[in-house]
Amino acid sequence: MTALVTVGVDGSPESLAAVAWAAREAVLRDVPLLLFHVEEWTEPPQDHRFTATPNHRSEALLHDAAERARRDQPALEVSTRCVRGRAAEVLSRAADEAELTVLGSRGLGALSEFMVGSVSLAVVGTARHPVVLVRAPADGPGHTSDRGVVAGIDLAHGGDQLLGFAFTEAARRGGALHILHILHALPPVYVYAGVMDPHIGDELGQRAEETLTDLLRPWQRTYAGVHVTHEVVAGSPGARLVEAAKGATMLVVGRRTRKAPLGPHIGHVAHGVIHHSSAPVALVPLD
Repeated sequence: MTALVTVGVDGSPESLAAVAWAAREAVLRDVPLLLFHVEEWTEPPQDHRFTATPNHRSEALLHDAAERARRDQPALEVSTRCVRGRAAEVLSRAADEAELTVLGSRGLGALSEFMVGSVSLAVVGTARHPVVLVRAPADGPGHTSDRGVVAGIDLAHGGDQLLGFAFTEAARRGGALHILHILHALPPVYVYAGVMDPHIGDELGQRAEETLTDLLRPWQRTYAGVHVTHEVVAGSPGARLVEAAKGATMLVVGRRTRKAPLGPHIGHVAHGVIHHSSAPVALVPLD
C-alpha cells in the first residue's frame, strides 16, 4: 500500500466533486493526490504494437482536474495517471495500492436503485482498503452538522477496522464522532418470548448499549480529543444511518463482501447508504 489518496476522474460533475473532496482529504492526511483516469475498452487490442499513450481528451480531462485540485489546495502534490483497460478492474487494482480511494456517486431516488454505477460498486466490493463515494454539490446537504463523522457499527461482527478509521477521520476533522448501532429486529429466539414479555426489546436495547459503551471505552482513551456520542436505536439500518448522516462530513459503514453469481455482494445496508446518503460514504472492508 502506498501513502496516497487516489481519485477516479471521468469528467462528470460527480467525479469533479470527488476530486475536490479527495484533495482536501490528501491535505488532511499529508499525502500526495493521484488523479486516475481509465480509457475503457471492451476487448484488449490484438495489435502487440499498441501503446498506452493517452488521447487528447484524456490528457485535457486530467490536466483540468489537476489544475482544479492545485487551485483549491496550492501546497498539495498532485500527479495524474491514464490507463487503458476495463474500468472496474483497473480501478480496483489501483484502490488496492492506495490507502484511500475516492469515487464520484450520483444521488438517487427509490426508483433508480442501480444508477450509482457498476464500476463504483465493483471497486467498493473488492477493494482491500477504504473507498469513499462522493456526491456532486447539487446532491449534497443544504446544512452543516455538529456531529462531524457518523459511523454505523454492527456489534455482532466487531468493528476494530471501522472504529479505527472513524476515530482517526474524526480526529483529523476536529474531533466530533457520532456512532450508531441499529436494532433491526428481535432475533427469532425472542419472538415468542416477546409476546409474553413486551419489555424484552428494552432489555436487549440496554444490553446493546452496555456492549457499545464497553467497546468504545478504549478508543475514547486513545482518542481523548474526539468528542464521542453514541446511541442504540431501532429501525431499518440503512434508513437510520442515512437520516443520522444528513449534514455530516462523512458516513462510515463496514463492508463484508460475499461472493455472488454476478460479482461481489456488499450487503444491503452498505448498498442502501451509498445510494441514498447525502454525505460522503466511506466503506471500510471488515474481512
